[in-house]
Amino acid sequence: MTQARDPHDPFTATRRAVEAVWRIESAKVIAHAARIVRDVGVAEEIAQDAFVAALESWPASGIPENPGAWLMTVAKHRALDRLRRAASHARAHEAMGADLEALEAHFAPDFVEALDAARENEIGDDLLRLVFVACHPVLPKEGRAALTLRLLGGLTTAEIARAFLVPEATVAQRIVRARRTLAAAKVPFEVPRLADLESRLDSVFEVIYLIFNEGYTATAGPDWTRPALCEEALRLGRILAELVPREGEVHGLVALMELQASRLPARVDRAGRAVLLADQDRSRWDALLIRRGLAAIARGAACAGAPGPYALQAALAACHARAPNAAATDWVEIVSIYDALLELDASPVVRLNRAVAVGMAHGPQAALDLVDALCAEPALRHYPWLPAARGDLLEKLARRAEACAEFARAAALTQNVRDREVLLARAQSCAPRA
Repeated sequence: MTQARDPHDPFTATRRAVEAVWRIESAKVIAHAARIVRDVGVAEEIAQDAFVAALESWPASGIPENPGAWLMTVAKHRALDRLRRAASHARAHEAMGADLEALEAHFAPDFVEALDAARENEIGDDLLRLVFVACHPVLPKEGRAALTLRLLGGLTTAEIARAFLVPEATVAQRIVRARRTLAAAKVPFEVPRLADLESRLDSVFEVIYLIFNEGYTATAGPDWTRPALCEEALRLGRILAELVPREGEVHGLVALMELQASRLPARVDRAGRAVLLADQDRSRWDALLIRRGLAAIARGAACAGAPGPYALQAALAACHARAPNAAATDWVEIVSIYDALLELDASPVVRLNRAVAVGMAHGPQAALDLVDALCAEPALRHYPWLPAARGDLLEKLARRAEACAEFARAAALTQNVRDREVLLARAQSCAPRA
């Protein structure tokens, strides 16, 4: 019989620390290794090796003051070891030429430090290069998004599957195929030239926003938010906005993330419990992020072309940001923005969100009719916010027993502990009393 580990022993504590660091640092470590080996599949293996080395070393030596830098160093050495072995086996002039920079860096620490410092100042930094590699046209759109979430977001296959509302096995297959395709095509580790950017921007936008959403409302785990992911997505979005400043949608994407991120301090209480939008203390919203978001909306509006889906979603977020309190929210305007968004994206989730807005603007019965029409949608079969929205509307219509059942069903569907707490509390509040 296997004996359970003491949660206070060094190995268990170290594993928890490594898992936390993986969430924060994995994308940077993978990107750093990919710049050297020019293969994202191999780079991910190297990053995993570095984290295994941490598990072996940190229980005895202690967690380093800068765990990210420690992992970067180990990954760099493992990557250079791979290059040396490959060079010694191949002896091909082309391979030696391609690997020369990395080999010189190995033997000249001052040179690699100067090279890294110079590259950190480039607009297309390592993480952005990794986004464009994972979003390369050689991959199908679904594979691009799944691989980038895996590499840059540090998300598990299950988390990605929930983000896309598809089976986990489907996502796993997409990731494996994407890695193989990139390796076979020898896709260069670089930001594409401006002439090639347009065909790849939509997937990049989608991926960055999915990473942000995973941070804004975590699909699983004990925390409702993961601010580090939001910060990473915002950083990537801001870099992208500098790279393609005349593209209105990139400013819309940045505006949307800035405005939503402004609410993060108010989305949880001191105990880490979820606080819903209507109950948030708006004095805790980040005023600087709101100003930045509104400024990004203005920059996007100054670009040519009609607003796209991200610009319209930013306009929705701006309606909340401008309202001094929940009661002052202009729900009629929000419904009209959703009408424009539906012309570009008629997905079931957008239609559900519009239905909720209709309920706020025109009453719960009007919204319930719209929500009931979505119950047969296959994509929403396991989506917890469909029964949650239905429960909210039924409660407002004083159909409390039905509302209780819907909230309980929503709680059973969610994988996030904080979401489940909120939904179970609402179910209990609607439960018939003796």
